[in-house]
Amino acid sequence: MPSEGRCWETLQALRSSDKGRLSYHRDWLLKGEEILEECMSIPELSAYSGWVVDHILPHSHQKQLLSENSTLSSAPDQVSSIPKSPATCTVSSPVSPAAPSGTQSQDGYNQAEFVILRPSRGMEVEGCIRMYEEVHRMKGTKGLRQWQEEHERKVRVLSEMASEQLKRFDERKSLKQHKEYQDLQEVIEKSFKEAQGQQEKLKEEHRHRAKILNLKLREAEQQRLRQIEQERLRKEEGQDRLRRLYALQEEVLQLNQQLDPNYQHKDLLRIDLSGYGSRGNQLCGLISGIIRTTSERGFPTPEDEAMAERALQEMQQVLTSLQQEISKAVEEKKRRDEEQAKEKQKELQQQPKAEKETPVLTQFAGGKQREGLQVKAGDSTMQWYQQLQDAASQCVLAFDGLTNSKDHQTKKIKMDLQKAATIPVSQISTIAGSQLKEIFDKINNLLLGKAVHCGGRAVSVTNHPQGLDFVHYKLAEKFVKQGEEEVASHHEAAFPIAVVASGIWELHPRVGDLILAHLHKKCPYSVPFYPAFKEGMALEEYQKLLGYQVKDSRVEQQDNFLKRMSGMIRLYAAIIQLRWPYGNRQGAHPHGLNHGWRWLAQILNMEPLSDVTATLLFDFLEVCGNSLMRQYQVQFWKILLLIKEDYFPRIEAITSSGQMGSFIRLKQFLEKCLHHREIPVPKGSLPSSFWRS
Repeated sequence: MPSEGRCWETLQALRSSDKGRLSYHRDWLLKGEEILEECMSIPELSAYSGWVVDHILPHSHQKQLLSENSTLSSAPDQVSSIPKSPATCTVSSPVSPAAPSGTQSQDGYNQAEFVILRPSRGMEVEGCIRMYEEVHRMKGTKGLRQWQEEHERKVRVLSEMASEQLKRFDERKSLKQHKEYQDLQEVIEKSFKEAQGQQEKLKEEHRHRAKILNLKLREAEQQRLRQIEQERLRKEEGQDRLRRLYALQEEVLQLNQQLDPNYQHKDLLRIDLSGYGSRGNQLCGLISGIIRTTSERGFPTPEDEAMAERALQEMQQVLTSLQQEISKAVEEKKRRDEEQAKEKQKELQQQPKAEKETPVLTQFAGGKQREGLQVKAGDSTMQWYQQLQDAASQCVLAFDGLTNSKDHQTKKIKMDLQKAATIPVSQISTIAGSQLKEIFDKINNLLLGKAVHCGGRAVSVTNHPQGLDFVHYKLAEKFVKQGEEEVASHHEAAFPIAVVASGIWELHPRVGDLILAHLHKKCPYSVPFYPAFKEGMALEEYQKLLGYQVKDSRVEQQDNFLKRMSGMIRLYAAIIQLRWPYGNRQGAHPHGLNHGWRWLAQILNMEPLSDVTATLLFDFLEVCGNSLMRQYQVQFWKILLLIKEDYFPRIEAITSSGQMGSFIRLKQFLEKCLHHREIPVPKGSLPSSFWRS
């Protein structure tokens, strides 16, 4: 039927239109109660279905329309032949503006007729559309179900294949791990066996080395014991040698006392015995030098002992020669006396008695023949020395009650006084003249009985009846101690300490006497005085008299001894040339340059000591030489020439090769001064600008 063909053409046209190609699903728009309403409502045609039938389908007779309705039963078969569409289509073409709205259409049908025919045709089209959609949905569902089943089958196959491959992989991995574990276990067992073998080898080597080490340790221990035994024997031998050296020194000193020409044979004036005394002093100095050298390096060697024995033998020979010469002189004197007695008897008989004339010897510097020098200081010097020591002893007795008191308050007063006396002296420096003046005023006020502040308390010598004596003694002791320690280490410190000491000495003469007493006791060469060894005197006591410090039966080293002596001589040389600038200039210096001239002349009249005399002469001349040169001028240059020409050979004769440093230093200094005709100003002297600071 023509209408049947036109129906499928219409569907094909709708499917090929723009809206027919749109995809949609009716169920997406149906929600909730709308689904029920749709099922219960009467089907309605689309608003565009009339336009489609009117313009697409040809106008035919109503019979033809009825016949077309009879063919609807065959429509599902035809719909199934429609090509698949990706989704259901809906007609969305716009209504033509030329569509009839009123009276009659182009084919001559009126509006009433069109309305009667349109619903049956629209229902047909709508039913076809729904049938097509249902068929398409069923085919899509069936295809989807088949695809899903195929997909699930393939997934199951792939899953089984993957599971099998995973099992094979796990088996290979397990097998590989087992093989690696076996290989590793074999390597570990092999390494363990090798390590055990190496360990056994190391143990064997260790046992072997331990045996060797034990042997070496036993040998070392035996060697150490042998060394200890040898060292003990060496020390015993050294101590025996040292005791023999001391015994030899004591014997030589005793023999030297017998060589003193003024000791027993003062009446033998026509015989010069000074050569024996000089040689005896040289031998004593030689043994003293040996003992000092051995004390520094440990114990004496057999060579030192042999040298000391030779010196003793030579001393015995010198004494024997002296005794022989004295015996000859005594016999000669007796013979001359007998002859003179006979001649006098003859002269008495022939001539009147005449007065006996005695020659007078003139002495002058440079013209005196110095065949032999003194060993002891002059009587006046020793008397002055003893007076100072007695004054110091009396001062100590004067404050004995203060020092030995058990009272707590008295002890506190003693400590305060000692601090007030010693601390200011320790603060002396070359910082400024104003500071030096403050220190001087503090010391002076303390000695004048005024209260001074020390340690936060007011201290005065009037706090105890013996306070002034105690302060005098401790102050003088501290000044000398500063020379022994501070000046010995820093030579420039001698001048500020000396100027304060000189000012205190000028205002308080007793302090000055105590300074000299302490200085002479610690440094007998400042007198000058060489203490003699007396019979029965202990060696340590004699060494203390010489100025050495002895602790635990050990004598201090020579370098330290010379350093202390040098510091005290430098302080003494600075004191005799300095005066306190704020004192009374019209009065004389309490201990001036004349005492320095006396010291220099007396030490040159005594036999030199090895290493000591050269050191002290250099220190004294370096500090005080410029002032002595300006004071004594030509006479001072004469005495320097005397030192160079006459005294240097004597020092050099008793100085060993290892002690030439001090002698060379003195010689170079003196030659330089004589060459330039000038003694340089000592380093560290206080200029006038110092007191303005």
